[in-house]
Amino acid sequence: MTVQDLFTTTTLLALAFGYLLGSIPFGFLLTKAAGMGDIRAIGSHNIGATNVLRTGRKDLAAATLLADALKGTAAVLIAWQWGPYAAIASGLGAILGHMFPVWLGFKGGKGVATYIGVLLGLAWPAALIFGLIWIAVAWLTKYSSLSALIASGATPLVLWALGQPDFASLFLLLTALVWIKHHANISRLLAGTETKIGAKKAAVTDH
Repeated sequence: MTVQDLFTTTTLLALAFGYLLGSIPFGFLLTKAAGMGDIRAIGSHNIGATNVLRTGRKDLAAATLLADALKGTAAVLIAWQWGPYAAIASGLGAILGHMFPVWLGFKGGKGVATYIGVLLGLAWPAALIFGLIWIAVAWLTKYSSLSALIASGATPLVLWALGQPDFASLFLLLTALVWIKHHANISRLLAGTETKIGAKKAAVTDH
């Protein structure tokens, strides 16, 4: 993958398409439609599934998680008809759209669900490995955020091992974005104050 491959009319259009699709704030829209108010007014003030769960509506949280993942997958699969570089650009756009949606003042979610969705669309075996790593780390540590951080950190290496260097380069960037978005979680993990899975007191965090 070269710079010329990335900056073509097709890939730039795919990037814009992916951004628009990724910027659909499903957590915000679903909770509004259900009469739950503005999800940004509670918890972490985030639009992701973890914060939606704080409303007590597990169905809305599950729907948000699924929709946020599938918009990443859709962005990749639709753009794939214009070639792999268009799919890569659209996947990047979907993550950027979710994290920085223009409709919500560029304040969106932390991107893990959409990250998984993009990974599923580009290389489903790597998405399966991501899931297995997440489950293993969550079982050992009880930290959801740490599970996401480690699984995403391993993903570029997994893609490289699977013979997908272009996808590995993309996910190196996406992983950096996810880690930046999780800066508060990382601080709490280092301080030993991050809330564990199943703890009664909800942490002010989101994925």
